[in-house]
Amino acid sequence: HVQLAESGGGLVQPGGSLKLSCRASGRTVSSLGVGWFRQAPGNEREFIAAFRKTSSNPYYAESVQGRFTISKDNTKNTVYLQMNSLQPEDTAVYYCAADEQPFAILSSLKNPTAWDYWGQGTQVTVSS
Repeated sequence: HVQLAESGGGLVQPGGSLKLSCRASGRTVSSLGVGWFRQAPGNEREFIAAFRKTSSNPYYAESVQGRFTISKDNTKNTVYLQMNSLQPEDTAVYYCAADEQPFAILSSLKNPTAWDYWGQGTQVTVSS
């Protein structure tokens, strides 16, 4: 059993920053694949960033590369998403995800239907 608890969403002006947190229980984040997705109204759930369980090397969607950073704090069993230079098109519900599979195929890593465990989601709104 894996449970994920998210926090850190809110309202921010364009150009601002937010840091999202995802605390895991049931398994250590070091033993799981962990990632972040987002979903805006009317859109499909979109891959943002993730770690494979076998590597500390992160993968990013091109739309956020250079602006967002995924990280893990193993002592706190928490995954973070640092978001900088936020723009209105970043507005969405952001979800933390985890899975026990190795994700040997990158297309599966980026496919939200392949992930087994999800947080409740946290709203991020970028508006002036």
